[in-house]
Amino acid sequence: MRTISCLMNLSGRKALITGGAGHIGRVAAETLLELGARVALVDLNANACKAEAKRMGHETLAFPCDLADEKAIRQVVRAATARMKGLDILIHCAAYVGTTKVPGWAVPFGEQSLEAWEKAMSINLGAAFIMAQEAQEPLTVSGHGSIIFLSSIYGMVGPDMSLYKDTTMMTPAGYAASKGGILQLMRYLATIMAPKIRVNVISPGGVLRNQPVIFMERYNKRAPLERMATEEDIKGAVAYLAGDLSAYVTGHNLVVDGGWTAW
Repeated sequence: MRTISCLMNLSGRKALITGGAGHIGRVAAETLLELGARVALVDLNANACKAEAKRMGHETLAFPCDLADEKAIRQVVRAATARMKGLDILIHCAAYVGTTKVPGWAVPFGEQSLEAWEKAMSINLGAAFIMAQEAQEPLTVSGHGSIIFLSSIYGMVGPDMSLYKDTTMMTPAGYAASKGGILQLMRYLATIMAPKIRVNVISPGGVLRNQPVIFMERYNKRAPLERMATEEDIKGAVAYLAGDLSAYVTGHNLVVDGGWTAW
């Protein structure tokens, strides 16, 4: 029987992470690197992507890519797989979020546009579908294939709009719908890609990022653990789902929300 340290060890495994220059993408990459994996970062921001890869070291690769472009997505999966000589782990973190600056997005519901909705669906959900499709073959061959999607508590429950009163913050309908879609895509893929590939989701609660004090106070009162999440809180979930610690786990939504959805 293998030890816990052995089950955690990702030495020799190769991972592709979208949104790799973003908050959660960086933490996911650092977690996998610490456990011995080789990592390829994918991000729209070419300079940030390359800078993060250089900062992380360990031969981390950078692949700037527009995830709104199907052809580019398929090419980047193939290119990263070829450079690393295989693929074991796929993590999709890239997304339109509440702070994304797009007209018709983070505005009151009556002002939200179909154009912004469709752009979000393309990045948040469509890119996940395309990447999983393109990565299926190398992940199958891997023998350790693991796909991890990032959803949200707002993919599970409706937003509490009282949190946002008297702030400029907003949670768009397209965010909630796309994150809910990620959960169902995960369940679909978990069944059709088994037994060679495991597919799971991490659903964080609100992550602390210099939000207005009034918002944080309201959020903390509503969360059983009385605080927002930090990026560090996501590391354990990534480590668990990426490797053999979760070898018998697929089709699962790992909620990291401080008890938010337990009420």
